[in-house]
Amino acid sequence: MPQTTEIKGHIHIFHGMAEHQERYEKFARFLVEHHYIVSTHDHRGHGQTAAINNAQYGFFTKENGFDQIVEDAHTVIEQLRSGQDWPKVIILGHSMGSFVARRYIQLYSEEVKKVIIMGTAGINSSHRMGLVAAKLLAANKGPNELAVLLEKISFGSYNNKISNRNSPSDWLSSDEEEVRKYIEDELCGFTCTNQFYVDLLSGIILISKETEVNKIRKDLPILLISGKDDPVGEYGKGVWRVAKQYYHAGITHVAVHLLERKRHEILNEVNNEVVYQTILKWLEKKGHDRAATAV
Repeated sequence: MPQTTEIKGHIHIFHGMAEHQERYEKFARFLVEHHYIVSTHDHRGHGQTAAINNAQYGFFTKENGFDQIVEDAHTVIEQLRSGQDWPKVIILGHSMGSFVARRYIQLYSEEVKKVIIMGTAGINSSHRMGLVAAKLLAANKGPNELAVLLEKISFGSYNNKISNRNSPSDWLSSDEEEVRKYIEDELCGFTCTNQFYVDLLSGIILISKETEVNKIRKDLPILLISGKDDPVGEYGKGVWRVAKQYYHAGITHVAVHLLERKRHEILNEVNNEVVYQTILKWLEKKGHDRAATAV
């Protein structure tokens, strides 16, 4: 909470896959310094939500896990805001959290002031093939079994364009210290389950359907922001696919920022103050028009 009565907005953050909310503390403090309320939570199977409930990391639930984490997010935000005279919520979702955010605005866009979709991916054939494989593995090996094969298929090529690689996680950031902290964090980088991949890939396919995209209110300001060197977004191509979907759905305020020499975790990149300021500038822009820039 900002130590001021001048509140500019309320931002709720959805974290990514195999990480947790505490990794966003520095960015949250930056936003608080600029008079924003910031809240966040750990998804099912992640962080303290998994720890406190003695749940398996990388496992949402037996079925419909993607729907469940979206509804969890809605419940958390409703309870946080209950009885509070706060401005309408702004959603920020990173990576897996970006998919949650994209579904959230399909269901609840009337409740959202703005949305920041960070480190996202556009749908491609690998998602559909991956879902078939995940369902087969969940049925034959078990939904709770660790998806070692799916993890290798999903992330094995992400370092390919990086020279002088030091670890399998270098695709996350060019900041070696941030990559080291991720690797050493016991709540990060775990292998998820077969059912997790069923849920996540089903969710990606669902949010990419034209009928679902058309549910978003047309005047919702949307910022798509990613690193230009992010393999998750196919080095910008996947981000543009999502932007074009929104454009063709008639959404009038869509901005795309692809950040040069930035990888997947743009908040943890070298010179991340540029990223912070880019997001802040967009948040404080009064009118939003269709825009596309590379910075």
